[in-house]
Amino acid sequence: MAKHNDIGRWGEDLAAERLGALGFTVLERNWRMGHLEIDIVARKDDVLVVAEVKTRSDGFVDPLEAVDRRKIMAMVRAAEAYTKSSNIALDVRFDLFAVTGTPDDYVLEHVPDAFYPPLRTYR
Repeated sequence: MAKHNDIGRWGEDLAAERLGALGFTVLERNWRMGHLEIDIVARKDDVLVVAEVKTRSDGFVDPLEAVDRRKIMAMVRAAEAYTKSSNIALDVRFDLFAVTGTPDDYVLEHVPDAFYPPLRTYR
């Protein structure tokens, strides 16, 4: 596996652990349907969290800057596909995780409710 894939998996592991520590149950990791993808799907009570994890090994670029309008729209479409395919009728919350550093020295930033889905989606 390529080094960037290892780093990404490590960041997703940290994010999943954080959600677990907050009382969430991780339902899915790297869920895919066609070209749609969700890094982590977790649930606590009546809230479904759809989480995107961005991991960088250096601190020169903020990982969250990679979550632009296009990525937000992809996350919304993926969440819609997931809830429909799983027949889930819960409130959906979109969280972002940014991991910067290495396993020996890192910063994990969690942004709960990072954005609300737009009322209209444009392709």
